[in-house]
Amino acid sequence: MKIKVEGKPVFAHIIVELEAGETFIAESDAMSSMSAELDMAAKFSGGFLNAMLKKIFGGESLFVNHFTNNTGKPLSLHLSQPTPGDIEMKELNGNSYCLQSGSYVASEPSVKLGVRWAGLGSLIGGEGLFKLVVSGHGKVLFGAYGGIIEKEIKGEYIVDSGHLVAYEPSMKLKPQLAGGLFGSLFGGEGFVTRVEGNGKIYLQTRNISSLASWVNRHL
Repeated sequence: MKIKVEGKPVFAHIIVELEAGETFIAESDAMSSMSAELDMAAKFSGGFLNAMLKKIFGGESLFVNHFTNNTGKPLSLHLSQPTPGDIEMKELNGNSYCLQSGSYVASEPSVKLGVRWAGLGSLIGGEGLFKLVVSGHGKVLFGAYGGIIEKEIKGEYIVDSGHLVAYEPSMKLKPQLAGGLFGSLFGGEGFVTRVEGNGKIYLQTRNISSLASWVNRHL
């Protein structure tokens, strides 16, 4: 299987070349085009229970699509994400990442899709009660609105909740008011996330919620 990301960093899309017998997994609305002979089947994302938790509490899709090459020749699959932006591809070697709602795009079948309790603080911050966790071995791809910034954290860092895309599970997230009560209410920032620990986080340069609010004000 060959996987590559083209169109970076603004209009990134994924091209997958599947050999005979190979399968690739993608978010339910990610397919933009594919070979006519490629078989597609919708399955629960990470099993029924995990899928229901992600759907109800995390805002994720209930199903993911499995694309399988049951022919004797190579077939192609093209994937994209709803918003313009970058797509990051990571190779898992027994490690894992926590992904924010809507960030997951695709992965190899050897990658496990699970959920992790995020806490009531995450719900207050508008990010849901559960986080999608990708683990195991193989390639996983997640996307962003705008560019993706990889940042190494040693200690503490403040992030606008809408700009956080992914992070290593060792990192602790604590939603809090951006400043004092007055500043948070009238300064336009509201809740932010305090990231604590040693590890990597991935940020997006744009915030889709902020865009929606801006458009709504100008309608």
